[in-house]
Amino acid sequence: MKRFTAIVLAILLCASIAHADQTEQTLYKRLGGYDALAAVTDDFIRRLATDPKLGRFFVGHSQDSLQRIRQLVVDQLCAATGGPCVYIGRDMKTAHKGMGISADEWKTAIDHLTTTLTKFRVPKREQKEVLAALSGLEKDIVEKK
Repeated sequence: MKRFTAIVLAILLCASIAHADQTEQTLYKRLGGYDALAAVTDDFIRRLATDPKLGRFFVGHSQDSLQRIRQLVVDQLCAATGGPCVYIGRDMKTAHKGMGISADEWKTAIDHLTTTLTKFRVPKREQKEVLAALSGLEKDIVEKK
């Protein structure tokens, strides 16, 4: 559970974007708000869970545990993009320590996120903002180069 939670939360935490122009809508609003973030999260988690490299992070979890993980991911993404949610999970370095996540696993997760964002027709600008922020968290998540 820790590996799965850590990967998903790390990826979604990276959606935090600082905007120079404060008059612009938040990324949260530009992404479509809570329901849109929840739909993206559901699709993204499904992709991770069914991936041959990453699916092992889902093994052995109860439905209740998986629902809690999902809610933490939604809350983290909501908060990180300027929405009204509060994320109560751990920081990414703590959450991923000792998991041995490889650079290849990181890339696979990023590829799944990109596919999900494209599926939901997230504009290229917002996709770039999310992915640019993600690149900064790689150092806290990847332990095996």
